[in-house]
Amino acid sequence: MTGRGRPQAGNAAPRRTMAFSFRSDSPEDAGFRAEVRAWIDANLPADLRGLPTRPPFERAMWWHRRLHDRGWIALHWPREHGGGEDSLDRQIIVREELARAGAPEISAQGLYHIGPILMSHGTDAQKRRFLPPILSGDELWCQGYSEPGAGSDLASLSTAAHVDGDHLVVTGSKIWTTWAHHADWMFALVRSNPEAPRKQAGLSFVLIDMGAPGVAVRPIRTIAGDDEFAEVFLDGVRVPMENLVGSLHDGWRIANALLAHERLVTANPQLLHDALRRTREAALSSGAIDDPGFRDRLAAIDIEVVAFSAMFAHAAEIANAGGSLGVEASLLKIAGTELLQKIADLLAEAAGIHGAMVDGGGMEDDHADAALVLLQTRRATIYGGSSEIQRNIIARRVLGLPS
Repeated sequence: MTGRGRPQAGNAAPRRTMAFSFRSDSPEDAGFRAEVRAWIDANLPADLRGLPTRPPFERAMWWHRRLHDRGWIALHWPREHGGGEDSLDRQIIVREELARAGAPEISAQGLYHIGPILMSHGTDAQKRRFLPPILSGDELWCQGYSEPGAGSDLASLSTAAHVDGDHLVVTGSKIWTTWAHHADWMFALVRSNPEAPRKQAGLSFVLIDMGAPGVAVRPIRTIAGDDEFAEVFLDGVRVPMENLVGSLHDGWRIANALLAHERLVTANPQLLHDALRRTREAALSSGAIDDPGFRDRLAAIDIEVVAFSAMFAHAAEIANAGGSLGVEASLLKIAGTELLQKIADLLAEAAGIHGAMVDGGGMEDDHADAALVLLQTRRATIYGGSSEIQRNIIARRVLGLPS
């Protein structure tokens, strides 16, 4: 591997801003892509480009509202609920262009998790109350699934809820709750029937006001130096029965539907394209791009990203049509998150000695931050159901192996 500096003319691969796509734009889609690219270039400020971690909360929500005002915050939502109901091709184009520009990841809990669940399982009153502020960014959501004693084995959760008149009274705690310290609402899985013959059968899915009496939040600082996770303590929190989604004790069915959405979003190719872009920039800055062996590894991962993007698009098409992903979501979760970690490893290699420095060590390209990306991606194979859990699901449901 050569030292720092730009590659020599004639012996380095040409620079590209992102991976080639598995699809070709029609003339109409090419025009739409040009429109999206021009709008992002004109509206995405420099302080929100290429960040290795989530931006500050206020800035993230500012970007959310900009996308909402433009009509691109929820292209996958039906029009009847305020979404764009655009073609899958156009959804992909917007994601690709956001990745090309290094746009920040926006909390997906409302747009991709609870929003679609309310559309399919919520009451009309719940849809009217909650969907509009999710779209506009006026209310932020967090997810209350994992607990200190129930992470990968979610069905073992112990946060209790008992019926008291027209309320459920909830006591317990949740952990690894993304942006709970900023959230207005939490959708949570709670144990409403501890006597159920199967532990999955005694759970309910509820919507909890984070400003309600008895709710306390404590941020958790991660190895990447951020505090996007938090622990939530629930001490006798009264939840109106109107905030129960689905039937009492039927939360496991709804939670599994939501986990399919979460695993699809966790495997979002936008994250892969962004990490790949960083890797190219770091390799160009360090001179790693001059190494034929490195270029071979970069090309191989490039091909994997394209193949994964095609698989993701197929799954998104199924989900957009109202279909159930099931095992496909587990396959995507494994492939997408493990590929993301492979890219992060290559990014650290591309950055050379600077890959061990959290601030990028003075890399010539802004926001190289290979170490931060490497640390951030370690968690990807854990949240949303660890890779081990996903492999167990595939083993049972596809291969028919015993539990």
